[in-house]
Amino acid sequence: MTLDKTAIRNAATIIVVRDRVSNPKVLMGQRGAKAAFMPNKFVFPGGAVDQGDHDIPLAHAISDICADRLGEDSDLNVIHALCVAAIRELYEETGQILGQKGEWSGAIPKDWADFAGLGYVPDASALQFVFRAITPPGRPRRFDARFFFIDADHLATDLDDFSAASDELSHLQWIALDDVRRFDLPFITEVVLAEVAGRLHDTAPPMSVPFFRNDEEESLFLRLRGYRQADD
Repeated sequence: MTLDKTAIRNAATIIVVRDRVSNPKVLMGQRGAKAAFMPNKFVFPGGAVDQGDHDIPLAHAISDICADRLGEDSDLNVIHALCVAAIRELYEETGQILGQKGEWSGAIPKDWADFAGLGYVPDASALQFVFRAITPPGRPRRFDARFFFIDADHLATDLDDFSAASDELSHLQWIALDDVRRFDLPFITEVVLAEVAGRLHDTAPPMSVPFFRNDEEESLFLRLRGYRQADD
């Protein structure tokens, strides 16, 4: 069966911020010039959900309030996989670990061998769901992307060590929020950065989450307040 490249795929992006009060910086890298999606752009770590992400154990799940927001207008069965994908992509693209020390149950998938070999199990408890956007029609790739925010203090690794990163993103660096717009950013990244800038002094998950829903017929800006409330 041929994969429809324009089909909308679930995806997870992770925004890591360090020194959030004194001199906030975000972790970003540059996509390759030959990348099919957003070539040359500076982006946050992230990517599409893999089928295997549904089966990866988490030391702790994401908070109930964030799970509730993730579940609105969405398949509830994908919540776990989205959190796993965010942690996996962070490790693959930057070498940074979001996890806690622990033993895995069962066989360890190849994609997680290095992560597990360092003695960690992925942990989603510190993730905050802060934004959702669907890629507009007409693009070579389309994603239903959920953006997760996390303070770098929750990472288990040296924040300046990218030696375990893949080559998917180049020029990995911590970019000061005051300087980030000097870089070549996708439009949606600029929008998300504005949302993040407004949350630097707020450690609680947001009560509602912005959602850019780009359907074939129209584009809408919505707020996600939770699937339980949506069903009431």
